[in-house]
Amino acid sequence: MVSELTVNKPINLVVLDMAGTTVADGGLVERAFAAAARRMGAEPDSMLDHVRATMGESKISVFRHLFGDEEKARRANTAFEEAYGELVTAGHIAPVPGAREAIERMRDEGRTVVLSTGFARATQDAILAALGWQDLVELTLCPADAGGRGRPYPDMVLAAFLRTRAVDGVDQLAVAGDTSYDMLSGVRSGARVVAGVLTGAHDRGRLEQHGATHVLGSVAELPGLLAALAPPVGT
Repeated sequence: MVSELTVNKPINLVVLDMAGTTVADGGLVERAFAAAARRMGAEPDSMLDHVRATMGESKISVFRHLFGDEEKARRANTAFEEAYGELVTAGHIAPVPGAREAIERMRDEGRTVVLSTGFARATQDAILAALGWQDLVELTLCPADAGGRGRPYPDMVLAAFLRTRAVDGVDQLAVAGDTSYDMLSGVRSGARVVAGVLTGAHDRGRLEQHGATHVLGSVAELPGLLAALAPPVGT
């Protein structure tokens, strides 16, 4: 049961996914997975259903499932990160329309915004550099920054909570993403708002099935939702 005190608290920490949520990559994840599979001598078509179903999960975890061998999984993950990085460098990504403006509005309202990803740090940094987002938010996180466990574990969300010290409790926290794993991570962290967006991998049904408290057309709608739920700092 949500108390009246919780309802009136401002939501001052927002943890956002990247690919599919704030970053439009035009299917680069599948292209990079296919390239990695071929480098490993595997047929990518037989793997893509699992890849699509586990969008949002830490990529090394996906490869562990697909190859069943730690050494092969690590080689495949390296090949994936290299392939994705090459596509990013070639200019195949862009911000989701309105994403930067949404982040800037939330920051202007006094909310701390964190960007998180299932990619390795080198790939995350390449995405940020390609978009010119290196200084857009206070903190960016990848699985290695949270002890190595990515989604659906809540570790990155809780790492944002601990590192930023922006709020007193998880009832002042919002999580947004485009996959069922993003939703599970948010639910398991105890976040008050777990918002699914329809600009990425999974549809409304899957997002709601895995715990979305709200489903939005895109992250551009998130500032309005948060303002409606609780006043930002200083209001």
